[in-house]
Amino acid sequence: MGKYLLKRILFSIFSLVCVVGIVMLLVYSLIKRSVIFQSDDMWGKKALNDQQMYEYTMYQKYGYLTFVDYGSFLKEKYSAKYGEGYESQPDYIADRDAIKDPKTYESNTSVQEFKEKYKGDNIVYMEPKNYSTGGMKPGGRPYLIASHEKSVFSRLWNYFTGLITVEHKNMVQDERLTDRYVRFEKDPYSWAGFALVGSGTQHKYLLYFDERFPFIHQNFIHFNFGTSYTTYRGQEITSVISEKTGDLKITRQQFPAKLGTDEWEDTAIDFHSLQYNSAENINPADAENFNDRYTVYTFRKTGLSMLGNSFVIGLVSVIISYVLGVSIGILMARKKDKLVDKLGKAYIVFISAVPSLAYIFIVAAIGTQVFGLPYKFATAPKGAQILAYILPTISLSLGSIGSLMKWTRRYMIDQMNSDYVKFARAEGMSEKEIYNIHISRNAFIYLVHGIPSSILFCLTGALMTERVYGVPGVGGLLINAINLHDNAVIVAMTGIITAISIIGQILGDLLLAKYDPRISLSSDSGGGRK
Repeated sequence: MGKYLLKRILFSIFSLVCVVGIVMLLVYSLIKRSVIFQSDDMWGKKALNDQQMYEYTMYQKYGYLTFVDYGSFLKEKYSAKYGEGYESQPDYIADRDAIKDPKTYESNTSVQEFKEKYKGDNIVYMEPKNYSTGGMKPGGRPYLIASHEKSVFSRLWNYFTGLITVEHKNMVQDERLTDRYVRFEKDPYSWAGFALVGSGTQHKYLLYFDERFPFIHQNFIHFNFGTSYTTYRGQEITSVISEKTGDLKITRQQFPAKLGTDEWEDTAIDFHSLQYNSAENINPADAENFNDRYTVYTFRKTGLSMLGNSFVIGLVSVIISYVLGVSIGILMARKKDKLVDKLGKAYIVFISAVPSLAYIFIVAAIGTQVFGLPYKFATAPKGAQILAYILPTISLSLGSIGSLMKWTRRYMIDQMNSDYVKFARAEGMSEKEIYNIHISRNAFIYLVHGIPSSILFCLTGALMTERVYGVPGVGGLLINAINLHDNAVIVAMTGIITAISIIGQILGDLLLAKYDPRISLSSDSGGGRK
């Protein structure tokens, strides 16, 4: 089994890299990059060279290219020579203004240095539009940049090598921070009383405990799936799917600098989320409330995250589907051609023939009109948000129940007609013994393999169900990202779905081998039955 697992893991990693690479090729190379500006209001407000410069800025953010502008080059050159007062130096001013005249800018020494330094890149000079001896008109600023296009292979390499980061005490690059450590300290915001705390790390609290499930949390290992610039402007994808989506949760707390005093505040700040503030000057209020430069925070909210909402609905629907689908399928097989079997087959035909959107709306109509359940998540009554999960869970279960009923019935009937069952009857075994010992066990072999995948795919959500009921889940992330050309989200969700599919298949094989000892995963037997 060890060799089998190693081969499957290596092949799975290779497959994942190939899938992500193909998606990157499609997104970044085969689709016109200008599509990212279709819903960008800022782009249309820019004029002349400013618009082109804005395009380069956004192309760099989206990951198409990297670029360096002439102004940054001069800043680096003259700040190293003169220090903070470089902007008032005559030679800096002369070099800065050199690109304003397209007739003479190429003879400038700094321009030549810039071109020599970036000679392997694409040098673009945007000469000043509407230039006259009286000065430039608005929108006519000149730019000189050197851009470098990213290849698919370099982009793929950077993506996977930077996918996981681990915080350490030298992570924050700030000369003002001299005391660097990672150690356990007293935690006034935890029921445990202690936490793993860092100085020089991006987050202050690296490992901590609180009352939220699963009660132990960490901030030192991060998955870097990129940043959403269209769907969720400027937010990291991991934050989008993992942060809670409810209302602010306000509690009575003390700021770090006020601990041990009589000063308490009603605030929603999550003090376990504190991050280092590298700004030149800290807000006076923050300087008063915090003991150090860890003053960047997020707020605590009620409810579940997008990932949590999708997983809860999906997991409960999987449990309902397997309990009802398998049970009814067994009953149909044992009562073949009887009333129960006919009713079951009628349901299977109905659920297979009717579009899923249709029966979702049927469930919604019955649930809201007859039982008074909330239709949309946002309309759930305060303190009873759990009611909002009922209709989407039922809707998501219906199709799976029908599928499991059909396949369970089929596998059971196939086993009932097997020679070993006829032999067992001839030996005098009761029908109950035959079903429990032989038929059920062999019929379930075909169903066991899909259980891990069914559970893991709860993490990806259900697009149609979540949209109908307004569930703040991850189901629609990929579709929305494709519609809005949000490249990072497209790549991240494709990679996540592929990884889940691969892991589900491997876990399914392991579960199948555990369930039926006759199935071997060793390479000697070809991964089949012994």
